[in-house]
Amino acid sequence: LEIRLRPRPPQGLIEVTAGIILSAGASQRMGTPKALLDFHGETFIARLVRVLGAQCDHVTVVLGHHAETLRPHIPNRARIAVNPDPDRGQLSSLQSALIELPPEVTGFAFLPVDCPAVAESTVQQLAHTFAQRAAETMFVIPRKGDKRGHPVFATRAIAEEFLALKPTDEARSIVHRYVPRTQYVDVTDPGIFADIDTPEAYRRLLEETRA
Repeated sequence: LEIRLRPRPPQGLIEVTAGIILSAGASQRMGTPKALLDFHGETFIARLVRVLGAQCDHVTVVLGHHAETLRPHIPNRARIAVNPDPDRGQLSSLQSALIELPPEVTGFAFLPVDCPAVAESTVQQLAHTFAQRAAETMFVIPRKGDKRGHPVFATRAIAEEFLALKPTDEARSIVHRYVPRTQYVDVTDPGIFADIDTPEAYRRLLEETRA
């Protein structure tokens, strides 16, 4: 499957963003690497690279457990970062990508690989809002009702704060710190919540999203 990422526009004219897909977990409850599960004709990982790549100038997939199994299935246009110790937690995977952000990147979006059902239109709406955000805005986050979901868009300055945390901390501590400087995008897309950790959750997702 050939994945076409959005061509990077001339630097300095608009935001240069990076998409980060966190796929370093052991998938213990699923019993098989979640990144390779099928979602209506695409693997989780291929779909997320495609959907993020349509809005982001760079896409990075963070691997850890099952890295050698997953590596051949990562679309060629995506970058790969490796978390050397993924058992430290999801923040450590995000840090593994952030430390390798290209210097021209001014913002980034991240989500876990077990959130494969987010709508393309949702990511497009988030990216547009992020590009048009007020100067004081640090995060752009999708919301349905009173519940927040993924992907989360953040400014480059936030990367340094994530990197300053201990790998065993949680990213939400930084997100909560900037609630007053967060712009929420209200959507109707239940895909921002999909958290597919078990075979039962996977079967339910396929049933609920069947055309």
